Amino acid sequence: MSNQILIFLLDTILGLFSLALLLRFYFQLLRVPYYNSISQFLIAATDFIVRPARRIIPGWGGLDLSTLILAWLLECGIITSVYMVQGYNFGANIGTASGIMGLLGIVEIVKTTLYIVLIAIIMQAVLSWVNPHSPLAPLLDNFTRPFLSVFRRYIPPIANVDLSPLFVLIIIQLLLMIVAGVHVQITAMLH
Repeated sequence: MSNQILIFLLDTILGLFSLALLLRFYFQLLRVPYYNSISQFLIAATDFIVRPARRIIPGWGGLDLSTLILAWLLECGIITSVYMVQGYNFGANIGTASGIMGLLGIVEIVKTTLYIVLIAIIMQAVLSWVNPHSPLAPLLDNFTRPFLSVFRRYIPPIANVDLSPLFVLIIIQLLLMIVAGVHVQITAMLH
């Protein structure tokens, strides 16, 4: 039982920090306005580790690679810690296990990214019905516009109802199924 509590705490605390790093990366990538409370919170919460990392890991093509790599390393650390708490012995095949942990970290980053987009689209849809003039609305619009615009080009609104969120949510669900399958296949390589 104490192992389950430790795993829960590791996954929750470090997972939330990894989420903050990923959101910071995507906010910068998608040009979400800098001067909003969520952006300011993400910067304040992650700046202590991102600034030193930027000295070592430079950006590339406008991408803040240091933040993305930090999120990936944190996910790898979470996964490795969980396996260690569960009693997995890395000593016999440390090289293979390290590679697998790195792959699982990438899978977790992709899965978290899909959930971020999924939740943002759902929040945007709910806000458009409940409070379309909410201060959160422009932030969500900036964040989801690149994903929705792909479908908005080909699917016009029907009776003033934008169906593009529905199609994006279906694609995300399909991608989550694929990611789950990949996760199972990579995990099987450990045994």
